[in-house]
Amino acid sequence: MNQKQLAVMLSGLAPVKERSAKLEQYPTDSEIAAEVLWNAFLQGDIEGRAVADFGCGSGILGVGALLLGAEKAAFIDIDSKSIETAKENVKSASKAAGKKLNADFFNVDVTDFKGGADVVLQNPPFGTKQEHADKAFLLKAMETAGVVYSFHKASTEKFVNSVAKDNGFQAAGRWLFRFPIRQSFRFHTKKVFYADVGCYRLVKE
Repeated sequence: MNQKQLAVMLSGLAPVKERSAKLEQYPTDSEIAAEVLWNAFLQGDIEGRAVADFGCGSGILGVGALLLGAEKAAFIDIDSKSIETAKENVKSASKAAGKKLNADFFNVDVTDFKGGADVVLQNPPFGTKQEHADKAFLLKAMETAGVVYSFHKASTEKFVNSVAKDNGFQAAGRWLFRFPIRQSFRFHTKKVFYADVGCYRLVKE
């Protein structure tokens, strides 16, 4: 499977139908997810690894990792509708791959997750609705795994690097995107708004 084929498969996953503005539930674009996952695969962070998809939503990052050869994936989300959607997407991806994908599901707040992983993949809330929500995800991710891929507003790069450094991690890669946020809630005035977003690869020193 190459990056383009992965993007096509991810584009066919079911979205979470009822999303919460308070939880900042904005879907990760399939092309962007595929690019980050493919780069993670090339870094040796996917194949044969145990991954955790924090704030999994539809499960696009965890499913993509499984399709690229992750040994297993844990899907964690506080929203029960997201967990149900992720379960359905793992099931459909297993069918498409012709094999059972190894997945576990946890309907809990990310900060209450007790498991471990080799790699955490996350597109956390950016903290626009609940201040410091992104920091809570970052701290838990670094507690859980030695490698973290995390999406954040590009304007908060210094903050991300500072939190990483304070917790014994360093930024070892960054990808910048024009992240599409499609009209989902009443307060959205545009059909699509593009945000400047970075995905950061953080590695334990």
